[in-house]
Amino acid sequence: MKNIMIALRPALVSDIDTLWALRTVAVRLSCATHYAPEQITAWTASPVPAAYATMLAEGGGIVAMLDEIIVGYAMLDLHKHELDAVFVDPARAGLGIGKRLLAALELLARERGITRLHLSASLNAVPFYRAAGFIALREEAYAHPSGINLASVVMEKILPPA
Repeated sequence: MKNIMIALRPALVSDIDTLWALRTVAVRLSCATHYAPEQITAWTASPVPAAYATMLAEGGGIVAMLDEIIVGYAMLDLHKHELDAVFVDPARAGLGIGKRLLAALELLARERGITRLHLSASLNAVPFYRAAGFIALREEAYAHPSGINLASVVMEKILPPA
């Protein structure tokens, strides 16, 4: 299974429901080791934020495709220079899909003149971002739109010029 052919392409606004469904599954399965069940329930019950459609329309999203199936995605807020999301189908974790998506998103950022990326990482994702060169700045309680607070780590990475 290591020799699977994953193709990357720009994410489209029409992908939004598929992306949100993938994100919901990933949060339920991948974040459950670091967050309480009631937090996961509230986190995954929230609707797609309006900002997602904006980021996609502005070209800030990349999807990973296996055949015709979206198996991961990454989102960048081009105005805030914020990495909003990197999610991979948990059934395909460990295949390097997240690393490829993150590298592609960093390239997109550099091509747009962005020299520094920041993010608010869920606790389970901190090792992934640290391995990719992000530096932890501080821990915080992220105020999720559902009204809950989620422990997270603010991280940043200085990008080399394109």
